[in-house]
Amino acid sequence: MGQSILVADDHPLFRQALVMAARSVCPEAKIVEVGTLATAAHAAAETDDLTLILLDLKMPGANGYSGVALLHAERPSVPILVISSAKSATAVSDARRFGAVGFIGKEQDLSVIEVAIADALSGGSLKGPSDPELDEVAQHVASLTPTQLRVLLGLLAGKLNKQIAYDMGISEATVKAHMTAIMRKLDVQNRTQAVLVARALGLGIEHD
Repeated sequence: MGQSILVADDHPLFRQALVMAARSVCPEAKIVEVGTLATAAHAAAETDDLTLILLDLKMPGANGYSGVALLHAERPSVPILVISSAKSATAVSDARRFGAVGFIGKEQDLSVIEVAIADALSGGSLKGPSDPELDEVAQHVASLTPTQLRVLLGLLAGKLNKQIAYDMGISEATVKAHMTAIMRKLDVQNRTQAVLVARALGLGIEHD
């Protein structure tokens, strides 16, 4: 069986650099290129032989670590390597909490990115400081289905149920049902608490 690598970055030149690095490490792999979070999520769901996701945090449709969380929800067994210009001191730990196995800066040489790709494919994982309380909450977020996570992201964006329903092509009653499930999984009592939990993890925070 073949293997595919998803390269998700909205900058065409940097995306091509990531494609080069991926092909250097895995010459036989099929490369799937996307430039938005929506197309990345669709590709992740539809690519059966997906073995690795290379992900830029700051893409159209992404906010904070929503890209990592959503792609991890779509394909929890596929390693995600984040390549980002984010400078936050907690970026590595936050990316790990949402499912990334690696994190590397965009300023790194191509050879360093190639090593990171090889490490991610061989089962490497992120090391770094942990916060048991935040890690536990992140596990609750990780238990959300892709659809539930999209509803939560709509909530983080300040949208009403009817707006979320319109965006997702589902009924408002279905959104309400998902919200009930989200609040149960996050162990919160209302929408405001759900937002606070997500923001505490950095899910809705823009990166510099």
